[in-house]
Amino acid sequence: MTTTDPFPGCHVQAGKAADGPYAVDIDPERAGWGYSSLRILDLPPGGSHSLATGDSEWIVLPLSGGCTVIAEGETFELHGRESVFSGVSDFVYLPRDSHAQIASGAGGRFALTGARCERRLPARYGPASAVPVELRGSGNCSRQVNNFAAAAGKSGGGFECDKLIAVEVLTPGGNWSSYPPHKHDQCRPGEESELEEIYYFEIAEAHGNEGVGYQRVSPSGHGRGTDVLAEVRSGDTVLIPDGWHGPSIAAPGHDMYYLNVMAGPEAERAWLIRDHPDHAWIRSTWPDQPVDPRLPLYQAPAGDPR
Repeated sequence: MTTTDPFPGCHVQAGKAADGPYAVDIDPERAGWGYSSLRILDLPPGGSHSLATGDSEWIVLPLSGGCTVIAEGETFELHGRESVFSGVSDFVYLPRDSHAQIASGAGGRFALTGARCERRLPARYGPASAVPVELRGSGNCSRQVNNFAAAAGKSGGGFECDKLIAVEVLTPGGNWSSYPPHKHDQCRPGEESELEEIYYFEIAEAHGNEGVGYQRVSPSGHGRGTDVLAEVRSGDTVLIPDGWHGPSIAAPGHDMYYLNVMAGPEAERAWLIRDHPDHAWIRSTWPDQPVDPRLPLYQAPAGDPR
């Protein structure tokens, strides 16, 4: 693993991580860490792309549009969605040491979320109807989480991967998300996981205007001492190798979407976080406040669209 920092400051503006066919191409070598990857693939109508998975497992997640994925001798038809603000999407899991062909008749934008891994799991389809949609927080901390590739919780569930954890978060305009600030940069069994994380943002336009959001990461005393205060726009990413992250703030009038990609070195695939001790008290106020009535922005569909 390299120790260089090709993305100084960890805020990567749209276009700054583009490479070849990808609008965003962040892998462990470019990020200077060990596991997490994200690629954003734009396909024109009739376009196609060949993907070699290498030493990583991947999920193909439509952000807009649908596609066909051929892998491991199977053909998976992804219905997709109009946009990240219009609905939950189906997806496909791809194993390491494999090849896939992604094609889209009408064109679209697709996230490839990846993690270096050891186990080789089977390729499989994830229906939109099976994605758990969670409302987290309350009041102006309300947000929606689409747990399409979350790790299993205490009550079970989750989508099986070897290392990869990935979810979508939708924050109504004016709300604070990723709050209270939290971290996962130390291995403390049963209390905290060590996970690298990528945030990928899209901001809803309103009245013909592009929206913005704000992302904070502050040093935790571990790792690189990551310190970020960034104005984020559609297509931006923020890399979080360590540190307290949050809040993620949606400007009034502009709903905010971000895709979280996480992976780390621990044998157990788990999302265990520690809240910042100065701000953890905010959770105790949530039971006394209603969830933002604008949520959910949408629900998972009732059945498999195939």
